[in-house]
Amino acid sequence: MNEIPEANYSKKWDGDSRSAPVLVGDEREILTASLDWHRETFALKCSGVPKERLSDQGVPPSVLSLHGILRHLAGVERWWFRIQFAGEDVPLLYYSDDDPDQDFEDLGGDVDEAFAVWRAECERSREIVAAARSLDETGVKRATGQPISLRRILVDMIAEYARHNGHADLLRERIDGATGH
Repeated sequence: MNEIPEANYSKKWDGDSRSAPVLVGDEREILTASLDWHRETFALKCSGVPKERLSDQGVPPSVLSLHGILRHLAGVERWWFRIQFAGEDVPLLYYSDDDPDQDFEDLGGDVDEAFAVWRAECERSREIVAAARSLDETGVKRATGQPISLRRILVDMIAEYARHNGHADLLRERIDGATGH
């Protein structure tokens, strides 16, 4: 038997408005659609949570919270696409040498502002990817000085979001019991 009953499929998230990632397309289309799907997934995992609960660090001893992951993802978008790939001279978000983990640990900021910053960083990342002639174009990996292709950055960003969407699943379930893929 190769048929799986509908009831046995993973439960969809209530109110899911995401577009399904493309199943057929060129490499850029598949990678960017996949990354956007993961971005939308994170936003969905945060939707409907009262603002004050987004900072709940619900899985001790971890300091992870949805608010902290949001800040982290905004910083990661900026770091990889704007700073390392496009070479833009912009300040790091939620980081200093004296406080390198402030994205996760310093949650005193406004959640609405954090969402606006994240959305703006995602949009700038999309613009940078769209402007690249090829996924073979390279930026400079700051830690090593080596070239890094846009293709590799997209793959790494998909992995980054997938990892943190798993964290968001656990945090959201602890907040209000909501689950789904």
